[in-house]
Amino acid sequence: MSTEQSPAQSPPRRTGRRVVVPAVLILVLAVVVSGVVWSVHRGPATAGGDPPVPVQTTTVVRTDLASTVSLTGTLGYGRAEPVKGGRSGTVTWLPPAGATVTRGGQLYRIDDQPVPLFYGGLPLYRDLAEPGTVGRDVRVVATNLKALGYEIGYQPVPGEKVSRPVKAAAASPAGQQDAAPEPGRGTSGQGAAAPTPTASAPARVVVRKGEGVLTGSLMRAIKRWQQDAELPVTGRIAVGDVAVLPGAVRVDAVTALRGDPAETPLLTVTPTAKVITVQAEVAEAGTIQRGDRVTVTLPGDKTVDGTVSAVATAVTQDDAGPTATPKRAVTVTVDDDLTGIDAADVQVDLAGETREGVLAVPVGALVALSEGGYALQLADGGRFVAVTTGMFAKGMVEVSGDGITEDLAVVTAS
Repeated sequence: MSTEQSPAQSPPRRTGRRVVVPAVLILVLAVVVSGVVWSVHRGPATAGGDPPVPVQTTTVVRTDLASTVSLTGTLGYGRAEPVKGGRSGTVTWLPPAGATVTRGGQLYRIDDQPVPLFYGGLPLYRDLAEPGTVGRDVRVVATNLKALGYEIGYQPVPGEKVSRPVKAAAASPAGQQDAAPEPGRGTSGQGAAAPTPTASAPARVVVRKGEGVLTGSLMRAIKRWQQDAELPVTGRIAVGDVAVLPGAVRVDAVTALRGDPAETPLLTVTPTAKVITVQAEVAEAGTIQRGDRVTVTLPGDKTVDGTVSAVATAVTQDDAGPTATPKRAVTVTVDDDLTGIDAADVQVDLAGETREGVLAVPVGALVALSEGGYALQLADGGRFVAVTTGMFAKGMVEVSGDGITEDLAVVTAS
């Protein structure tokens, strides 16, 4: 009897099924355990899934608000004014453009003689040669010579009477009597026959405010000045011997040539100080006063302080046609040195309306309501409070309404 077992009776083979099942279970357990560990380390989730976003808050403040009017201006030397020779002759020398001429300096030359610059508001309109001549033109000469360092002697004060020799008129035809002009100030002599002088008689002239007297001392000072200026030493000043302008000038352009007749425009000049000219609409210019303080923004966003020095009374048009806008020129001087900037477009900010002691918040605190208007969101609880807005200025806005008080904390976006 054989002990060998038949294939049908052999024990069942071990298959891979018993190995696979435990491996899957181990993998599942590992995933579960790792998930538990990750969950423990992650900590509890917040409501909604995302961390809360912090809000920015501000407070209602009591302050002064001022609106600003911004205008475009041009930096330069101001308006150029023409200068022409005051007497006949030939132009023999002219200064170059850009040159600066101060009191006593040579502005141009006629017949190879210098024509110096005097400061004043009245041109010399007559020859100053008669001792005792009284007038504002005499005062111009006296003031300039004194400023140049010449001793002019005593000048009579307003209300004082001075004597000067005048020629007495001859007897008029029978039945006529000429009206005597005020001595010392000149007459036109038109409309009547000139009487024949017969004798000299002293006259008394009252000096008025702003007038000077051509005294002996002043005439001697004129001679000393003429000698130093290389002019004919005569002690008298004729019309056109000096050019009288408001102050020191900068030559903007030369409009004549050497050899031209002198009684024509010779050059254009401007003040020596740089100024800013703003063409403001008439309504805007009406609110601007001389002496108003302004802020000027220069190229490169540099800001400087300035002052309104003049507001023109003349109205100009910025363009032709029916749509032209009437404007007035406003001149601004700045406090800082503007060396290196000869010409540029600038922004001029002028103070407008002012509101003092109002409640205000940053503009970013305003919340637009769907039904119209604005509200503030309170920082403690998020409740919205409707407000009425007032002036907007420099990122702040005036607010008022029920419950709006100083130091109230509100939400803001900026």
